[in-house]
Amino acid sequence: MTGSSRRTARSRIKSSGNVDDDDDGSLSNRKSIQRRLKEGSRDNSSIKIMKFNLRYLLGFGTFAFLVLIFVIHYLVKPVEEVRKLRVVTPFPAPKIMDLPQFQGEHKESLYWGTYRPHVYLGIRARTPRSLIAGLMWIGVKNGRYSMRHICQDSDELSTYGWTHHNGRDYGHQVMVDQDMTLTTSFLKSNGDGSGYGGDWAVRVDVQNEKSKLDEEFWRTGHLFFYLADEEGNGLSLGRERLDTRDSSLLAFGSRKDIGGWELHIDSEDTLEIHYSGFRTPHVHNLTELVQETLGAHARRVGLLQLPNSSDDSPNVLVFQISAKFPFTTDIAFVSGTGLKNSRAEERINSITGKLLTNQLLEKQRDFEDKYQKRFNLTDKVDSQSGIVGRAAIGNLLGGIGYFYGQSKIALPRDLSREYGEYFVPYWPAELYTAVPSRSFFPRGFLWDEGFHQLLICRWDIQICLDIIGHWLDLMNVDGWIPREQILGAEALSKVPEEFVPQHPTNGNPPTLFLALHDLIRGTSRNKFTTRESNEISSFLDRAFVRLEAWFQWFNTTQSGKDIGSYYWHGRDQTTIRELNPKTLSSGLDDYPRASHPSEEERHLDLRCWMLLAADCMHSITELLGKKKDLGKEYQSTAKLLSNFELLNQMHFDDVSGAYFDFGNHTEKVRLSWRETEALGGNHASRKLVREVTERPQLRLVPHIGYVSLFPFMMGIIPSESSILGKQLDHISNQSTLWTDYGLLSLAKSSAMYMKRNTEHDPPYWRGPIWMNMNYMILSALHRYSLDDGPNKSRAKTIYDELRKNLIRNVVDNYFQTGYLWEQYDQKKKGKGKGARPFTGWTSLVLLIMAEAYPEI
Repeated sequence: MTGSSRRTARSRIKSSGNVDDDDDGSLSNRKSIQRRLKEGSRDNSSIKIMKFNLRYLLGFGTFAFLVLIFVIHYLVKPVEEVRKLRVVTPFPAPKIMDLPQFQGEHKESLYWGTYRPHVYLGIRARTPRSLIAGLMWIGVKNGRYSMRHICQDSDELSTYGWTHHNGRDYGHQVMVDQDMTLTTSFLKSNGDGSGYGGDWAVRVDVQNEKSKLDEEFWRTGHLFFYLADEEGNGLSLGRERLDTRDSSLLAFGSRKDIGGWELHIDSEDTLEIHYSGFRTPHVHNLTELVQETLGAHARRVGLLQLPNSSDDSPNVLVFQISAKFPFTTDIAFVSGTGLKNSRAEERINSITGKLLTNQLLEKQRDFEDKYQKRFNLTDKVDSQSGIVGRAAIGNLLGGIGYFYGQSKIALPRDLSREYGEYFVPYWPAELYTAVPSRSFFPRGFLWDEGFHQLLICRWDIQICLDIIGHWLDLMNVDGWIPREQILGAEALSKVPEEFVPQHPTNGNPPTLFLALHDLIRGTSRNKFTTRESNEISSFLDRAFVRLEAWFQWFNTTQSGKDIGSYYWHGRDQTTIRELNPKTLSSGLDDYPRASHPSEEERHLDLRCWMLLAADCMHSITELLGKKKDLGKEYQSTAKLLSNFELLNQMHFDDVSGAYFDFGNHTEKVRLSWRETEALGGNHASRKLVREVTERPQLRLVPHIGYVSLFPFMMGIIPSESSILGKQLDHISNQSTLWTDYGLLSLAKSSAMYMKRNTEHDPPYWRGPIWMNMNYMILSALHRYSLDDGPNKSRAKTIYDELRKNLIRNVVDNYFQTGYLWEQYDQKKKGKGKGARPFTGWTSLVLLIMAEAYPEI
């Protein structure tokens, strides 16, 4: 996850409102041409033919043809060559997702889901061009109406998120918008007569604290439920005048994947329903389309309602559901309705009303039972912490999304000049993945996903393997995986254009090995059922060739000059704006590295990630009984990278007792204001520029923080070593890393502590507290507290205190603010900051509660 690329952006897609104007214009032009042709035909004058030399004309024509072929050849050739570029060539091996274990019942069971995490409630199927559904509502802010649809901070919801979600067929969400509380429940059902993927239902319950007031302004709520077909298939309205007393049918249609389908509504409350139908390819701009339609109709008739009109053959139907507070409505979707034995009416009744209530209660009990069984928090935390733990796993699972599209891959400058393009498209691909944040980062991030899977693999192994398989299938022929996945129009609408292209020279921490390592150890120690163990082994056997390629990509493209050294590529060597050139590929963005990037660098964290990867690959070869020579290669690499003496020679500083990066570095760097020349008579302006006052030299980079603790996190330091005690000194020292809310990302003693990196980039990994690294540090403390050695009891004491601090701070923030946060502010008593809700790796607080750590 990167700080710079994690920004919201307004949609850059233009409204489709001009389509009709363009069509009218083209029709007018055609009529004008036809009229001129008719008028011309009335002219009785003969058509004059110019005299010409036939031989000359043939020669000229032949020459012109050859020129045309030459031009076409050189115009088309670069395009063909770009398509053949290795960087956009898929890895030549059978896809993991083609394994039998991901087909049949498994695939169908996951077909429908809440796979649109960027909206408050969104449903789609795991297919590239899906039938999608979603919820909007009108909220009130500062006495004005405002549409809610896409998750965004500007809506100022007190809280929103899944309090329960099992990742498959059930979820319960609470959203508090000013004085209005909406609870949404989602349920899937696959009974006799259902089409592929089965049926689903949504219950929306709306309450308002001001509903008892006399003002009409506060007494009516407005929901908007929509259905849209991304394939462009026409949707049919149940009837022009919608009245639930006459019929519950809202819409119907047909698709190849699910057959005939129907959408129904049911409620014991009195509802008023209006609708609009749209024909548009820009489904991701639906919020604006509905707002414009509402506004235009309100200006005409003075009522806040949709106009009960539709474009011809609409692929989007929006239903406005209005009622007096409080009210509840059920919306049911049934598939396979064209079949004789579809039993559609019976199925509708089973997922609405009292029967839906009973099923939701049963699913909630099942969730509670599984939650207790999987994480066993009894006697480990208090009841408030248990509530936060439920929200952590519920939001993580409820935030799983399905995306389809093509990544944009940045071309090197030489190829950009040759082909005249700055990027080339990756092949069309799908991705099923959890996301870090529904509001800020509702898309896949490679290094986040490994941490997500530490939780998900403990909840549902099949979902975990499905997600990892999707990620590995995105690998190109060189073994590279784009680190940020921005697939499809909806995902692209949330990202500024300059951050969309992915750079094929840059990696991302291979954290998927964290989850794979857990699965391998669990299989070796018979922790799983026979079926689960077989599926894990089958998965690893198919994935092995891709994991090998991934490992080799890192081992070659990110290797340093010295044996056993690595460095993150992609740092800007020419910047004059950054205090310390960012290392986005490391995931730790602005964490201070060598002041002057070069090939001489040795990055400590990457070395440790490579140790994890090598050790994991060796374990896979042993589990699967691969060739001994192959296993020995990974074993020797792991042995080299875990060599304690070599590690100390390359990265340890005796004076400070800390581990550091190595590179071309000076501490004499600062940002200074510089006057810029005025242009065109304008006033002169100032900008912050980087100023270096000392010649850099090859040395250790003296900044204590998360990177310094990687050898500790990965367990490289022997339990009996005095160096282990020095790491505990740094961790527990209040003048460096320790706070009452968690460990700082960068020590207070660092010259870069809480320093801005540019005029517009506040400190990100230069002090604030991050849950993923605190989790890894806690894991190491827990491990060392169990190993015999002089620091055993001390490690236990620090572990207990740090664990207590982290849990208390996250739980307190959740109840104070309604959210889990991206990071926590050590200067403001641990207050949550950054993105929210951030139920990606901050959800690791649940594993901290359960004391469940990766077995490294």
